[in-house]
Amino acid sequence: MNFHQYYPIDVVNGPGTRCTLFVAGCVHQCPGCYNKSTWRIDSGKPFTVLQEDQIIADLQDTRIRRQGLSLSGGDPLHPQNLGAIEQLLGRVRAECAGKDVWIWTGYQLAELSGAQQRVIALADVLVDGKFVQDLRDPALIWRGSSNQVIHYLRSPVAQQA
Repeated sequence: MNFHQYYPIDVVNGPGTRCTLFVAGCVHQCPGCYNKSTWRIDSGKPFTVLQEDQIIADLQDTRIRRQGLSLSGGDPLHPQNLGAIEQLLGRVRAECAGKDVWIWTGYQLAELSGAQQRVIALADVLVDGKFVQDLRDPALIWRGSSNQVIHYLRSPVAQQA
């Protein structure tokens, strides 16, 4: 898997202070997408074990408490990203108790493959649906167009300070 950007401290992509990873690869290529540079699966830079270790360390950092991890892109549920995302989220679940995971995808929940469902089983929240320029609404929180749906997959994780 490749990624474009990692923010160890982010307050925009989900609730609270978070770590946010923008991965490469998106088959949806929505007109009006704000992140077109992430569409090609071979763009960005390789996601390494060192990068994964850094995310885990940042989530465990007690000096700056993070509520969780946000995954966007590109598309974290792109078929070629699933192995690396599943490994990362497995580590978050095992090593970062109490942290929530948010995933943004252009796929819809009802159309996910078995492999994609295994990944979202490790997530707390899925924001699904392609960005639709005609339904764009800047007043929406955590989504760009009104067709996109926020699915709360688990009971809410306690807010982290």
